Amino acid sequence: MTTLKDYRVDIKPNWCPGCGDFSVLAAIQRAAVNLKIEPEDFVLQSGIGCSGRISGYLNVYGMHSMHGRALGLAQGVKLANKNLTVVCAGGDGDGFGIGLNHFVHAARRNIDITYIVMDNQIYGLTKGQMSPTSPKGFLTKSTPEGNPESPVSPIHVALSSNASFIAQGFSGNLKQITSLIEQGIQHKGFSFINIFSPCVTFNKVFTYDWFKQNLINLDNENDYDVSNRSLAFEKVEQTNGFITGVIYRKERKEFTESLPGNSGKSSLIDQNLSVNKSDIHNLLSRYM
Repeated sequence: MTTLKDYRVDIKPNWCPGCGDFSVLAAIQRAAVNLKIEPEDFVLQSGIGCSGRISGYLNVYGMHSMHGRALGLAQGVKLANKNLTVVCAGGDGDGFGIGLNHFVHAARRNIDITYIVMDNQIYGLTKGQMSPTSPKGFLTKSTPEGNPESPVSPIHVALSSNASFIAQGFSGNLKQITSLIEQGIQHKGFSFINIFSPCVTFNKVFTYDWFKQNLINLDNENDYDVSNRSLAFEKVEQTNGFITGVIYRKERKEFTESLPGNSGKSSLIDQNLSVNKSDIHNLLSRYM
């Protein structure tokens, strides 16, 4: 039986003490063990930034990709082998800046992967500049007179892109984010989980205490309907996006089930991709 020890490595994370990413790492490990996923069947694809290092801190297959390209590679892995549990992880700079286009297209395709973003509203690795989710007027090293731009709203983007599973958590609530990751992995389709992960070094505004005082937990609202997309938009507007829990979930056809010649029955690695000389000759005769 798989245990937490099976998912741990000897490499010590070089995150700052108190960084919210430690909780996300622990939650992914716990979710994998609770779901009884073997490490050799798990792939963690990560991006650039402090949080992008997470793929090296778990005993699973993984890759530290180019900036903003983690989702593209994660989709390729899933297309090649549908039997793998594929999780993509990165930060708000990686996912909502240069990687925003990949986020939109992965969501609309509804490919069966789980995308976890550790959102700290700042660039931590490069020492404290504004990020796509920094609020307007936010003081950073790159905006000493206040951020002049309106922030990206990740939940609005996910809802607009028709993601079939959308959730949000907080690093200060390990139990909840473990549950959200479990639900995201079990969901058949694209699962997006945004996690507020405080940067204790460079972000002195959005701290653990701030989130504890200002977040609204949807788990405490019994009348909230997670299948109502319009209600999800309304809730995000009412709370300015500072909510946690499952925000929206809807079952719809997974991407690989619609691919020609695939129909969801087999993985690319199981198919016969060999081409004989006769096939090559026919192709050349047809197109040349």
